[in-house]
Amino acid sequence: MSRTDTGLGTGPDTTGRGANRWVILVCAVLVQLSIGSVYAWSVFAKALQSDQAFGWSKSKAAVPFSVVIGMIFIGTYVGGRLQDARGPRVVAMTGGVIYAVGVILASFAQSPDAFWLLVLGYGVIGGFGLGMVYIVPIAMLQKWFPDKPGLITGLAVAGFGFGAVVTAPVGQALIDNSPSVPTKAFLWLGIGYLVILLVCTSVFRNPAAVPDATSSATKDSTKDESRATGSRDFTPSEAMHTKQWYLLTAILTMSVTAGISLIAVAAGTASDVAGYSATSAAALVGVLGLFNGAGRIFWGWLSDIVGKMPAFLGILGIQGVCLLLIPHASSAALFAVLAALVYLCYGGAFGTMPSTAGTFFGVRNVGAIYGLMLIGWSIGGVVGPLLIASLIGSQKAYNLGFTVIGIITLVALVLPLITKKPRHDAVGTAETGDARGGRRSQGRTDSGRADSARR
Repeated sequence: MSRTDTGLGTGPDTTGRGANRWVILVCAVLVQLSIGSVYAWSVFAKALQSDQAFGWSKSKAAVPFSVVIGMIFIGTYVGGRLQDARGPRVVAMTGGVIYAVGVILASFAQSPDAFWLLVLGYGVIGGFGLGMVYIVPIAMLQKWFPDKPGLITGLAVAGFGFGAVVTAPVGQALIDNSPSVPTKAFLWLGIGYLVILLVCTSVFRNPAAVPDATSSATKDSTKDESRATGSRDFTPSEAMHTKQWYLLTAILTMSVTAGISLIAVAAGTASDVAGYSATSAAALVGVLGLFNGAGRIFWGWLSDIVGKMPAFLGILGIQGVCLLLIPHASSAALFAVLAALVYLCYGGAFGTMPSTAGTFFGVRNVGAIYGLMLIGWSIGGVVGPLLIASLIGSQKAYNLGFTVIGIITLVALVLPLITKKPRHDAVGTAETGDARGGRRSQGRTDSGRADSARR
């Protein structure tokens, strides 16, 4: 393992301000583009439900997608911990290989009886590898770009949202070559992912030192509290002793539940509600991926201007209203607009939450802290698709399904209203509402400073 991989080496980018950080950013986006193919699942789900193929029910076809999202949390937790010790390159490359192997393994599930193999390969193995890869650019790029936390984390995960743009039409074309066995498409996709991930993750590394965000932040801190990361860095344990960690995780969970409920059934809903053909529905899913990716950039940038919690109010509110309207959107154009807004806001939560975690808890341990928060992604990713599929059912009760999810999302607007940034006192302890927890936090902080000094 090289010194530069762990961020301990010297070179032209020791402050994180050199040109190489832009190369790393481009490669990070390409990496996220590859693993973001998971958002094209509705194209495969629709093919698996076809009588020409496996004839699975809507609920059964949703299981692999729910499993892969559920496994992401485990992968992000492991990846977030390991990258602090091993550096971003080795963790991202390892996760990339695991993800690609899982997708390739799923291609051998070539009969209705091989459901378990699809769940194991695409869901369990692929989801774990995906999580390991996903968390690395988020933590790494906040260290390279402390002056633009919201915008850069938005860019870092934008590729993930854009993944469906490429995979949906390519996947549909591969499915059309073998419509009776749609899983064969995963072989070529997995090989492509493997090549891209190995090449792009090879340039990953941390800067030799994490620059101070306050040196380039705006002086008007009252306009945007997210411009500075605070007076100290929390450890993952300290962060989890604050109520803010749980509130932020709940906000992410509710946004994921709302958006992914549509994502999981987007192709089928487009056909049944708005009259799209199979080909046009697949094309729409691809186009919607643009909004998923763009939302991560847009809301990340906007949150740097208006503040984090106002941004989340917009994200949850727009999703809730649009979900209520979607089952009534018989017009193809209106359906596309409403769906695009949901995708935009769904992506926005992922573009805004990493910098929010960095703002609340500091960037030094944000990989592990945000990796733990991504349990909200797993919870929403399991609950959302299964709930919407069961509510819609064989009767195609889209009105019931989207109304329930929409109302739940609007109720969740209370969460950003009660979430405030934790405050720090002069000696660097956090206000957690527990005096004993504060004393423990102070002790750990002093120890952490000593460890940091030794390093």
